[in-house]
Formats: sequence, structure tokens, C-alpha cells
Amino acid sequence: MKTSPLSFFAAAIVLALSSHLFAADCGPSIPPDTALKKLLVGNGRFASGEAEHPRQGEARRKEVARGQKPFAIVVSCSDSRTPPEVIFDQGLGDVFVTRVAGNTVDNPALGSIEYALSHFPPTIIVVLGHQRCGAVEAAIAGGTFPGKIGAAVKPILPAVEAVRRRETPTVEAVVDENARRTAAALSKRSSIVESRLKAGTLKIVAARYELDSGRVKLLK
Repeated sequence: MKTSPLSFFAAAIVLALSSHLFAADCGPSIPPDTALKKLLVGNGRFASGEAEHPRQGEARRKEVARGQKPFAIVVSCSDSRTPPEVIFDQGLGDVFVTRVAGNTVDNPALGSIEYALSHFPPTIIVVLGHQRCGAVEAAIAGGTFPGKIGAAVKPILPAVEAVRRRETPTVEAVVDENARRTAAALSKRSSIVESRLKAGTLKIVAARYELDSGRVKLLK
């Protein structure tokens, strides 16, 4: 099939527009440690009852309507008690979030992470497990599940087995193991993530959110 000169011209226009939009989305990034500190300081405000709810007004809404520049990616559980923007006291356009029960990363979620890294300037990825996670409880209990619930539980099972080889698995131990394993696997599964890590422009950490205290604890 021959391609007409008009088709080449149209393709060139699309490419030019895409490049313009890419440049518009990308902005100056902050160092990974600074980005992490920004999240943890915000969490400190939230946990102490002094949340500022920054960048959530009309002006910010209009600003980010033209383009987003999130400084962080958070991989979090779908649990209604764990919204990252609230926990870290951040505003509209600050955090790019993927959420699924058990804070695991399937291919569509990984693609979302890669998209964010390719188009915006986030420099930190936080994989955030949480206290008393129901998906982890289900993975430890085992058995069969109705509908597609098993698809959400299955990725957590390797963490259950890893803990079981050391000790009787508890929810908290598996939550931590699952967050660590998910964080460690990102660079192995994605060349985009790996290249950012090697360049020193990205950091990945695993963490646990405490429902009782509101605090986020970094995991070693």
C-alpha cells in the first residue's frame, strides 16, 4: 500500500503536536529525596491533625486543567481509608496514583507508571501497603473466592509464601513483604523504570500506612 504525500504531511503535524504537548507536560523536577520528604512532611501534617489541604482551590483546578506535573507516583490499595492525596496532604496534580486491592502492579498499572515517567517529572515512587489490609487477610486465609476477587488476591500469594518460610504469616508481616516485593519488582519488569533508577532521577520506596495513627512508615 502506497502512502500519499498528504498522509506524510498529516503524520508530521501529529508528531509536532505530540512533541509540543510532551514539552508542555514536562516541567522542572525535584530530586527524589526532596520529593519523598515533601510527601512525608505532608503526612506528618495529616497525622497530627494539621492538614493544610494545599493546592485544592479554584485557581489550582484551572491551572492543572491545562496540564499536570505530578512530582510523585503512589501505588496504593483501593481501600477507602487510604487515599494517597489525603494521607500525604497534597493537592490537585501533585500525585499520580495507581490503586488496586493489595497495592500490587499488573501490566495496565505498570503501563500507567511508565506513562507518567515518560510524560511528567515524578521522581519518587511509593508502594504503600496499609495496616489490616483485607486483600492480604484473604491471601493468608486462602481458599476460593467468588467472581474475580481471586485475581486481586493471587499476586499477593508469593509474599504470603515468603513470610511463611520464615514464620507464621501475620497480616502486618505480609503487608510489609508484599510492599517490598512490589517495589523491588518494578525495575525488573520495566526498562523505563530501570533507566530512571540508573540515571539517579528516580527513587522507589516501600511503605506502610498505619490506620490507627495516620502515619506512613518507610520499610527497609
